[in-house]
Amino acid sequence: MNDKRTNLEVIAPSVEEAIEKGLDDLGLPRQSVDIEILDEGGKGLFGLGNRQARVRLTIKSETDELEMESDLSDPGSQDVIPAMEQVTEEHEEEFDEEPPFIGDDYVLDVARDVVSELLEKMKVRADVTAEYVPTSDARSRVPVRVNVQGDDLSYLIGRQAETLNALQYISSLIINKEIGRSVPLIVDVEGYRIRRENQLRQLARQMADQAVSTGRRQVLEPMPANERRIVHIELRDNPGVETESIGEDPRRKVTIIPQ
Repeated sequence: MNDKRTNLEVIAPSVEEAIEKGLDDLGLPRQSVDIEILDEGGKGLFGLGNRQARVRLTIKSETDELEMESDLSDPGSQDVIPAMEQVTEEHEEEFDEEPPFIGDDYVLDVARDVVSELLEKMKVRADVTAEYVPTSDARSRVPVRVNVQGDDLSYLIGRQAETLNALQYISSLIINKEIGRSVPLIVDVEGYRIRRENQLRQLARQMADQAVSTGRRQVLEPMPANERRIVHIELRDNPGVETESIGEDPRRKVTIIPQ
């Protein structure tokens, strides 16, 4: 069995914000990671300035999950968190505060309407649809993808997807407030995200091979959280490397470490 475990170190104004940021990076619920508080943060010297909190999130191994399931079978265990089960269209289960959303048309309607209204205010004419993104990872929350199609909308993407990422960020804030819970959101324009994902997966494999062949860690370019997550997932089962995110947004980047 491969016992390699992906971990992230996250810096944020508070411990809770750092944890949530890391969970968003990985696209996982709390029960699928181990959380280590490295620095609780606080006020600086003489009360001037603030020191940010720092936490490390480590994805639990298959062994950890089997142990969790074993604990659940013990009637005397009262305080364990329910293990994540695979979600199907016929069976959905509530897990903590981050349930999957498959089959919830209301979430799709809100996501589509929010993005449509923002584009309308930007004087952009486009067709907007929303769908759930299939995932083979039962531990991950199910993302919602909003697809924007139209004539020559490349300006909505911007340099290094800065405009698209800003649209996605603003849309996510509004949707989360409307729904009352966190919804993993992807906003795509004319299939850009899909093409970019394929490029990132290929880049991740190439850089992992380079890390193994040279014995030196490889640091990728700064990426937003959703793109870093693609790299982490692509290399999660590669026994030759580990991955972690370093730095602070918007310069946060993935490091590939040979084993």
